[in-house]
Amino acid sequence: MTRAIVPLAGFVLLAGLFWFVLDKMNEGEYNPRDVPTQFIGRAAPEFALPDLLDPAQTVRPSDMTGRVWLLNVWGTWCPECWKEHEYLIHLAQRENVPIVGMNWRDEAAEAKAMLARLGNPFTKIAFDPNSNAAIDWGVYGAPETFLIDAEGIVREKHTGAVNPSVWNEKFKAYFEAASRSNS
Repeated sequence: MTRAIVPLAGFVLLAGLFWFVLDKMNEGEYNPRDVPTQFIGRAAPEFALPDLLDPAQTVRPSDMTGRVWLLNVWGTWCPECWKEHEYLIHLAQRENVPIVGMNWRDEAAEAKAMLARLGNPFTKIAFDPNSNAAIDWGVYGAPETFLIDAEGIVREKHTGAVNPSVWNEKFKAYFEAASRSNS
């Protein structure tokens, strides 16, 4: 009888821990994909990648100096990227948010077809099929979205789809402050 108590107690403890973590995830207090980044408060890593839609052009973060903007890492192979796409279009068109896309580990033709079908929320789209820049940004999955301020400093990062809740919680205040300072 006592031999059965130890495994049973271990099972009950693990089940309790599992339930606790699930509860926190459901309440939005814990996101297992939300890995901290070392870039918060540091200069955005520079890259020079061809533009997906015009490979003769080069996309660089330094091109956005003086503006608050988002860098959104995405790929057609990423289900969450498809889910967030409509909201990114809303941000670009209705909120006038400059969003630079980084199309990551993708085929150019597939990425262009997705944008043709769903619309293009991006001011520029860096094409990074071999992770040349994504590695420097510490990207490990898609979508990932970084907020970069007017001085080129990374202020926020979100792993997962951007939606109204994420926008209001993590990003909106920066754009509002920038808008007030430009008025």
